[in-house]
Amino acid sequence: MTSSQFDSTLRVFRGCALGLALAGAGIVAAGVSGVWAQQRPPHAEQAAPAPAAGPPGDNEASARTVRPRAQRQLPADSTTDQTVQLAGRTLRFKATAGSIPLNKADDGSLLAEIAYVAYVMPGDARRPVTFVFNGGPGAASAYLNIGALGPWRISYDRMSVSTPPTLLPNAETWLDFTDLVFIDPPSTGYSRLAASGDEGRSQFWSVDGDADALAVFIRKWVEQAGRQQSVKFIVGESYGGFRAPKVAHVLQGQGIGIRGLVMISPVLDFGLFGQRRHAPMSWVTHLPSMAAAALDAKGQFSRDALRDVERYAAGDYLVDLLKGERDTAAVERISARVAALTGLDPALVKRLAGRVDTGTFQRELHRGEGRIGSAYDPNVTALDPYPTSPQSHFTDPVLDDTRAPLTTAMTDLYQHVLNWRVDRPYQLLNNEVSSHWTWGRGRTPPEVVDDLRNDLASDGQVRVLIVHGANDLVTPYFGTQLVLDQLPVYGSADRVKLAVYAGGHMFYDRDASRRGFHDDAAAMFRDAMKPAQNGE
Repeated sequence: MTSSQFDSTLRVFRGCALGLALAGAGIVAAGVSGVWAQQRPPHAEQAAPAPAAGPPGDNEASARTVRPRAQRQLPADSTTDQTVQLAGRTLRFKATAGSIPLNKADDGSLLAEIAYVAYVMPGDARRPVTFVFNGGPGAASAYLNIGALGPWRISYDRMSVSTPPTLLPNAETWLDFTDLVFIDPPSTGYSRLAASGDEGRSQFWSVDGDADALAVFIRKWVEQAGRQQSVKFIVGESYGGFRAPKVAHVLQGQGIGIRGLVMISPVLDFGLFGQRRHAPMSWVTHLPSMAAAALDAKGQFSRDALRDVERYAAGDYLVDLLKGERDTAAVERISARVAALTGLDPALVKRLAGRVDTGTFQRELHRGEGRIGSAYDPNVTALDPYPTSPQSHFTDPVLDDTRAPLTTAMTDLYQHVLNWRVDRPYQLLNNEVSSHWTWGRGRTPPEVVDDLRNDLASDGQVRVLIVHGANDLVTPYFGTQLVLDQLPVYGSADRVKLAVYAGGHMFYDRDASRRGFHDDAAAMFRDAMKPAQNGE
């Protein structure tokens, strides 16, 4: 299978809302503290001029001296004391906005500056710490920072492209049970590539290079913050969920263990996606999400209501799909059932032989109202720009219409709350990254199931929580469920849990789903923090 066979899935991953060497980079990432330069001290721009570049030394100070001072462009880190009033509690914490440089091993030259925002409750260096990133590739961490986990959140109610956004105290912030570090990979948010030409792209814009760079960042942050004794977790959304087990695996080789993974709306195996008419499993994985969206549109969604759909999708539907379009009786059967489950016109579904693609479903579910739905949640809609045309070309009501409000809210947070002002554009979504991404070599689509297996097998205390929105057509939850059913128990079946909430790819835009996610994550953290049992 070539990359063209999963292009549709990769396109929608550009906005979302994965240890190996940096290929050809000449970078050493594992376990050598002097290879990558540490974070600069405050006001590093006032430091003495660096001497001529030479081989990196064995300690932090010598690693800094090989970096030409003029290469740094992001401002000095800013740490502020913050207080958030919530119902029944007050959170007092330190917020840091800043960056950590990644430098070349042989001459110390700057390759990238990775920006981050950290929220830390003072007084406990052993408190759990969680590293968070979004996906894309090419997305900044703002979606999870001000959408779900951070101490402030954006209000999605009545949000529009031109509406000035409002940040509210987040009652579901994960600061209740863990410190948080939000990471923007190179070329997202305020993070930047410093290497000229194609050098930076070749090192960081790839499955392997991306995982290595994020692992190095995490290791450096841990060392600088003195958090070696903290239990560590990783949270990633969409492509970030895909990269999470890979980053954990790389970190293990660098001497840092990860206790838990939270994978939000991930793809575990790209080979299962990309709707090809001759590939029955892709239709199987998408049908329950379409049925969920149809139920949700009528206010009838429940997790239990999907059980029958799942049994049909993996049972009679798959059997009839395997018989092919030449079997007219099979086509009749599945067309009638799929039309009933999706709420679409039976004649249309029959013309499609019971195989409804996501683009058709987005337009047809609300066609009677002249509206089109998002691939991320078909019940988030916008007016169809071409309502009377046989086909319509439209921007996505979730991905495109939230870009301006989220960007504005994040830059406002940086400047007026975190006191970190950067004189460059904030890249919420960088399409150049996704369009130039290196997905790997050979004919096999990328997958992360092997990394997940190894992470679980190597440490009996590791816990994994995978969460999805039921309506999501980008990364349908049933595809994950089918993969997880193939995993061994690894000592205890509750070490890997799947939760499905009302909503879509970014289900946390719904209050009830965000609360459920917070509570499920808190339970997973408590379970992961329990002392090891015999045999673990």
